[in-house]
Amino acid sequence: MSPSAPPLEARMAELTGRHVPFVKATVVRARRPASARPGDTALVLADGRVEGFVGGACAEATVRVQALRTLHSGESLLLRISPEETADGTGEPVVEEGAVSVANPCLSGGELEIFLEPLRPVPRVVVLGESPIARALAAFGPVLGYEITEAAGADGITPEELAGSQALVIASHGRGEEPVLVSAVRAGVPYIGLVASPRRGAAVLDALPLDAEDRARIHTPAGLWIGARTPGEIAVSILAEVIQAVRGRSVEVEVEVEAPPETPGTGSVTAVDPVCGMTVSVVDSAPYSDEGGDERRWFCCAGCRAAYEKDPARYAKADAS
Repeated sequence: MSPSAPPLEARMAELTGRHVPFVKATVVRARRPASARPGDTALVLADGRVEGFVGGACAEATVRVQALRTLHSGESLLLRISPEETADGTGEPVVEEGAVSVANPCLSGGELEIFLEPLRPVPRVVVLGESPIARALAAFGPVLGYEITEAAGADGITPEELAGSQALVIASHGRGEEPVLVSAVRAGVPYIGLVASPRRGAAVLDALPLDAEDRARIHTPAGLWIGARTPGEIAVSILAEVIQAVRGRSVEVEVEVEAPPETPGTGSVTAVDPVCGMTVSVVDSAPYSDEGGDERRWFCCAGCRAAYEKDPARYAKADAS
């Protein structure tokens, strides 16, 4: 990327290179009055941070909620934001195939249509070993669209590679296994597989300086049971188990909260702004307040938070009713 490249494009290249998932949000239509214009772009990261501009604070709050949902599902979405009630009159988002319409009471009267494109990294699989099974994994992985990193020895695997990897498969048949297994567990690699017989695999696990919960994260013998015998068949069984682990595990937004609800089917924790009634994401980058009770409150913007903190009891009564 050249030094003159737009900052967001450079940032996208950086995130992609580091295997960091994000959503690209692009304004495709704006009806005045609206602060955003067609072509305005922002990136939404898995922790809820928004980099760039796609509208004011209230529009950004709606974009954050929907972007985190697309990051979970992996499917692009056209988001329509309007100050008017949605077509069904309930105030709830109207979901169509490939589109969601949301009523945002904070908008100044304009409307926005924003295309949300989740960009999730290609799964990276680190393979340790030079055995026939390791070579078969290196051959079959790219067919699935996986990035295979071959490491001939333990010294060839860096902490950075493990941290950005979705899977580690050790097929070195006893060479350099233990330190890499421990490093992978501590790095939080989602799938860790050890090619070994049940007896040898159990012995390797018993010798690791890990507790029972961490040992249980290591799959050995690696691979789903499909009756595989040849190196190629074993590689297929291992990749099938990797698929099961990687595709069955969604991008997670890790936030510590005081018991807000999780929106069903989204994997995104949300709350309702007690001032304007908007659904907002529960993330560190969203405005919140601990005033007025034991439960933390989350807001679409600083203005709603300020209104709440002037008279928390008023909004507590509204909730009770």
